[in-house]
Amino acid sequence: MGEPLMPDYGHDLQFSANLVPAAGQADEVVALAQLAERAGLDLVTFQDHPYQPALLDTWTLLSFVAARTERIRLAGNVHPLPLRPPAVLAQAAASLDLLSHGRFELALGAGGYWDAIEAMGGPRHTPSEAVAALEEGIGIIRAIWDTGTRGGVHHRGEHYRVDGLKRGPRPAHDIGIWLGAYKPRMLRLTGRLADGWLPSLPRFQDVSALGAGNAVIDEAALEAGRSPSDVRRLLNLGGPLPAAQLAELALVHGVSVFILMSGDPREIERFAAETAPAVRELVAAGRGHSPEPDHRTATRTATRTATHAAVQVWDEATRPTAPDPDPGRRYTPAEQAAGQHLVDVHDHLRAELAQLRDLVEQVAAGTIDAGAARSQIATMTMRQNNWTLGAYCESYCRLVTMHHTGEDSMVFPKLRRAEPGLAPVLDRLQEEHEAIHKIIERVDRTLVAFVGEPGGLGDLRAAVDLLSDALLSHLSYEERELVPPLSRHGF
Repeated sequence: MGEPLMPDYGHDLQFSANLVPAAGQADEVVALAQLAERAGLDLVTFQDHPYQPALLDTWTLLSFVAARTERIRLAGNVHPLPLRPPAVLAQAAASLDLLSHGRFELALGAGGYWDAIEAMGGPRHTPSEAVAALEEGIGIIRAIWDTGTRGGVHHRGEHYRVDGLKRGPRPAHDIGIWLGAYKPRMLRLTGRLADGWLPSLPRFQDVSALGAGNAVIDEAALEAGRSPSDVRRLLNLGGPLPAAQLAELALVHGVSVFILMSGDPREIERFAAETAPAVRELVAAGRGHSPEPDHRTATRTATRTATHAAVQVWDEATRPTAPDPDPGRRYTPAEQAAGQHLVDVHDHLRAELAQLRDLVEQVAAGTIDAGAARSQIATMTMRQNNWTLGAYCESYCRLVTMHHTGEDSMVFPKLRRAEPGLAPVLDRLQEEHEAIHKIIERVDRTLVAFVGEPGGLGDLRAAVDLLSDALLSHLSYEERELVPPLSRHGF
């Protein structure tokens, strides 16, 4: 049995940039935040290391950026509580939220760079003390924001004391408190009290740690009488990742806020304009169907293959099959989720392929001209990626490439280790990926040629027919062979 699948918590997806607040490039940092807003990102965050003289004060920067933007939400990433007294932090956060009309979220850390914190006059805590102090601080912050409760705030703890402090101001919206947490005690605190979990992928190295962290948070949330979905899952990304991999992180590990750590304006624009829409559509496809009773899911799609092209890309009779190690076994809905997700993604690919074929036929019939077809393709849900392909096929062909890249780099290696008998099937699937990519290149060439020379309609139709036959055949074969193993081992 593979690792247990963690749930998709159902939160809406958000995409963000995390910027280094470099003091020597102050204007550029503000300009990048404005660029992130224009590009369509949902959130911009800034590191907060007050003890580094090369960096701007993050609270001052947040206020300045709030005044220079209109829509994008703002957060630190993350504020070290030992250098931000909770009562002062509560008023600063509420004030910034009011001034920005509800655009601020509060991300906190227990501290970690203790020499630097102590050098600034902050306390030096043991790991246990740091978590206890953070728990006290969260309680004080929330109490100050709670202007609906009569009387002042009183707290006499081991690390903080507040005696009769008047409550307020109340934030413009319910500010979320997100915690940067890695160790079990911090994870349990996140499950009990926080609104979000904000780890960094560079620190984890292995995404499987997300599943383990989720399990601790979920258990703590349930013990505290909360729902695990009360805690949004965020993730700092050390660099750009394929949309297919981000979709898996959303559907398998529940990540709903992806934060790109980059100061490159081109990467930020691509993340907003290409990656984000592709991830949203993949996740929408994965959420759009519920698991079927058993693995007839694969045969449900196998009958969809139709022949369009005059030639065959490969001989289907030569495809290897893998023995079923447990043919009588039936899988639970949770076990079926990984295989069903594969089918859901494939279904979205099939739907986009049908749309691409329909547009080609409309051009052929004279119903629309090339310019109108190009405009329609620009609105296709799977349009975005970072490849340079022809005007007509860029929307569809790009996502096929992303999907296969994700399988080759993530799914197939795990299945090889878990079930060696699948190796011949996986080898064949990867060979078919390469063949399909060559067909995509041919479609690209014929589409570009057709835009310049409408007399090439026959070549265009032949290339799209070949892509249709190859891809539909491949998707059905992959589902037939991989849905049961995915249920046994997960992603």
